[in-house]
Amino acid sequence: MQASRLPRYVDIVLIPILNLLTALFVAGIIIAIIGENPFTALSVMLKGAFVYKGGLGYTLFYTTNFIFTGLAVAVAFHAMLFNIGGEGQAAMGGLGIGLVALSLGGLLPILVVIFLAVLGSALFGAIWGIIPGYLQAKRGSHIVITTIMFNFIASAIMVWLLAGMLMAPNQMSPETVSFSDGVMLWQMHEIFNKMGFDIGRSPLNLSFVIALICCLFVWLLIWRTRLGYRIRATGFSLKASTYAGYRPEIIIIVTMAISGGLAGMMAVNEILGVQHRVILNFTSGYGFTGIAVALMGRNHPVGIIFASLLFGALFQGGAELDFEFQTITRDMVLMIQGLIILFSGALAYMFNPVLEKLFLRDDHLIGPKND
Repeated sequence: MQASRLPRYVDIVLIPILNLLTALFVAGIIIAIIGENPFTALSVMLKGAFVYKGGLGYTLFYTTNFIFTGLAVAVAFHAMLFNIGGEGQAAMGGLGIGLVALSLGGLLPILVVIFLAVLGSALFGAIWGIIPGYLQAKRGSHIVITTIMFNFIASAIMVWLLAGMLMAPNQMSPETVSFSDGVMLWQMHEIFNKMGFDIGRSPLNLSFVIALICCLFVWLLIWRTRLGYRIRATGFSLKASTYAGYRPEIIIIVTMAISGGLAGMMAVNEILGVQHRVILNFTSGYGFTGIAVALMGRNHPVGIIFASLLFGALFQGGAELDFEFQTITRDMVLMIQGLIILFSGALAYMFNPVLEKLFLRDDHLIGPKND
C-alpha cells in the first residue's frame, strides 16, 4: 500500500483528517447551493451532538454500536478478510440475548442472566462468523460473498422467529415479549443522577463501557499476543504463515469467530440497553457503517473510537439539522455520511501522491536508490 511509505502519524492521523475535511467541504458546498449557511448548519450539528442536554448521551449511544461493528471489521481485516456480515452477526447476537433472557429470566439472579445474555450475544455472533470463515478456509468460498449471503439468511431467520414462535401474543409487531424486570443494563443518566449529576435523559448505558473494554481487548489481542501475531502474519502472506508452521485455515476460522462475536455484541447496546426485548431490524445498518468506521480508524482500536464518535455525532447532530432546517432533510444528512464514507473508503488515499512529495522529498526518507 502506498500509505506504508509515509510516516505513521501521516497515515493514521493526517490523511483521515484531510478526508473528513474534504467530505465536509463538499457537503458545505451542497448546503450552500440549497440556500443555507454551511457554517450555521455545522454549528447546529455540533450543538445537537455535544452541547444540548442529552445530546452527548445519544451521540455516545450511537458511538457504542459503531465501536462494536468497527472492531469486528478491523479484526477480520488484519487477516485480510473482508467481513461485511456485521448486520447478520449482530442480528444473531440479538437472538442469543433474547433466548437467554427469555428462558432464564426469573430463574436465575438478574446479574447472572445479564452476564449470560452478553455471552450469548458474542456466542451467536461468533457462530455466524465461523460458518463463512470455515467456507473460506476449507472450501475456498470468498468471504465477501458468504458474509453477504449470511446477512440475508439471518434476516430471514429473524423474520421467521419474530413473526412466528417467538412473537409476543396478542399483538401484531414482530417482536418478543419484554424481558423479566431488571434484565437490562443500567442507564448512564440514572447512574450519574445518583451521583448528583444531571446529564439529561438518553439511551446511553453500560454497554459503552463494555465497548471500550473490547477496544482494549482487541489491542492486546492483535499486538500483544501470539494469536494476534499469527492473525497479522496470515494477512500478510498465507504461504509465509504456512512456512512458519501455522495453519492458516484455523487462523481464518478463529479470526472470523472473534470478528463475529464482536459484531454480535452490538446487540447488547440495543437489546439489553434500550429495547429489553428482541425486535426486528434493530441493527439499522450499523454493521455496514462499521466498515467505514474501520477504514477511517485504520483498523486500530483508538482510531475506531474516534471514527465511531464522528459517525455517532453525525447521527445525533443530523437529527438536529432535520429538526432545525426545513431544507435540510434526513436524506441530506445521509448524503453527508455517504460523502465521509466515500472519501474515507474509496478515496482514502487520494492525497497520498501530494503528501509523498511533501514528506518523502529527502533521499534518506525514501531509501537508497537503485543504480
